[in-house]
Amino acid sequence: MSAVIMDGKALAAKVYEGLKIQVETLAGKGVTPGLGVILVGNDPASEVYVRNKVRACERLGIASKVVRLSGDVCESEVIKNIEALNGDEGICSMLVQLPLPRSMDEDRVLSHIAFDKDADGITVQNAGALLNGIKGALPCTPRGIIELLKEYSVPMSGAHAVVVGRSNIVGKPVSMLLQRENCTVTMCHSKTRNLNDVIRSADILVAAIGKPGFITGDMIKPNAAVIDVGINRLESGKLMGDVDFYSASQVAGFITPVPGGVGPMTIAMLMKNTVEAASQ
Repeated sequence: MSAVIMDGKALAAKVYEGLKIQVETLAGKGVTPGLGVILVGNDPASEVYVRNKVRACERLGIASKVVRLSGDVCESEVIKNIEALNGDEGICSMLVQLPLPRSMDEDRVLSHIAFDKDADGITVQNAGALLNGIKGALPCTPRGIIELLKEYSVPMSGAHAVVVGRSNIVGKPVSMLLQRENCTVTMCHSKTRNLNDVIRSADILVAAIGKPGFITGDMIKPNAAVIDVGINRLESGKLMGDVDFYSASQVAGFITPVPGGVGPMTIAMLMKNTVEAASQ
């Protein structure tokens, strides 16, 4: 048995085709979507992520503005730049590239993003909207995961979904979105008892823990859909997900690769959030 590879890059290309038409329609009304990004420090991975976001903007005709700040900048200066983007009429959507330097209070910094310009759905207002099932900006990675599952017609209603990882960026919001699709959701973390047994019960498994190759094929239910959110760079320079792809792909029914799975969809959903913000 070999799993169906869930091609995030191909699906992202389809999303871009639709978004390009929407951007052209907005241009006809004199509206140009604009994405603002604040990048603090010179973390190589963050540099790559921001560069990919800017390229996606260029591909679609979305304006982009990257504010680069040194790694030793004070927290108040970062907040000052967030508030400047909040007031910038050319920017309809914005984000602060994470991680921030350890000296900063991440929650306090992010709390200054205007909820109606929140590109990644991480403000308290948008998190509350998600919890209550009302309209708001959705976190990009969780939104991309749901789009992938729908694209490959993975049954969600009534399925048991197991989410490994409880971060505010992926684990918690994807659990809420899976519940919207009528999944029964179990969220696992470092204190979960009998973790392997819980994982093995999953019809849909979302791995988002940041441990390369942690989940192996013997931990996966036959025919399960496996969504690997992890992006871990090994000493060799190779990227690896939280799932051991080879062994898992021999058991699963569907699986996302790393790279080329969730990553491209995260950026595609960022573009979608930006265009939707401009439309409103």
